Amino acid sequence: MAEGRVRRRGPAEKAAQLFSLPADAVAGLPLVELVGDRQLRVERHRGILAYDPQEIHIGGGRVTIRVRGLGMELKGMNRLELLITGQIFSVALE
Repeated sequence: MAEGRVRRRGPAEKAAQLFSLPADAVAGLPLVELVGDRQLRVERHRGILAYDPQEIHIGGGRVTIRVRGLGMELKGMNRLELLITGQIFSVALE
């Protein structure tokens, strides 16, 4: 950010602060939890966009989550969260 500039908060950030809520939850962003290199859990997802044992794309609203690895499997999925297992090499937000 340029020196002397004040960053303005958006409505989601203001609401999060007002009600002491996590800003990502108010903004509808996904929560991504990586456990070692063998398990990935995503809350507040928007579905699977592409699926392959080496690469999985997950809708996350304003972002797409790209997971790369080997032997990855979708172990469970409901409208709130999903679980991926296998050897995970990288997780990228695009």
